[in-house]
Amino acid sequence: MAAPSAPRPPRPRKEPQPLVIPRSAAEEQRLRLERLMRNPEKTVPIPEKLNEWAPRPPPEFVRDVMGSSAGAGSGEFHVYRHLRRREYQRQDFMDAMAEKQRLDEEFQKKLERNKMIAEEQTAKRRRKRCMLWINAVIVCLHLSAEKSGCGN
Repeated sequence: MAAPSAPRPPRPRKEPQPLVIPRSAAEEQRLRLERLMRNPEKTVPIPEKLNEWAPRPPPEFVRDVMGSSAGAGSGEFHVYRHLRRREYQRQDFMDAMAEKQRLDEEFQKKLERNKMIAEEQTAKRRRKRCMLWINAVIVCLHLSAEKSGCGN
């Protein structure tokens, strides 16, 4: 027979939270942030990005090959329909992936073009600042030379 255990200490009771129904998306977000900030040491669960859906690859070996001379039975229509649907789905997926890749390439080209334009403008402004500084130094030298009586 097991030894009698000591009675457990009572659990600390949580204060009952008032029921707050958010009236807008901003208020709902505010409530979630407040809940997260109550305990800043607690880690926040960040869901991982889900893998993109891809159609099932076609089978390596097709066991039930329809012959050209055999008459199609009543069940063959459904087999054909499913095969056709899968093939259209695969083609749509490939088209969507090609479109996505094209858009990504365009976006990268646009980013690179914007970066080049920004670098050109920065270089132009840098040249302008240097010229202003050089002109200011020349004017100062010219004025100091006039005051000292050197020159003309």
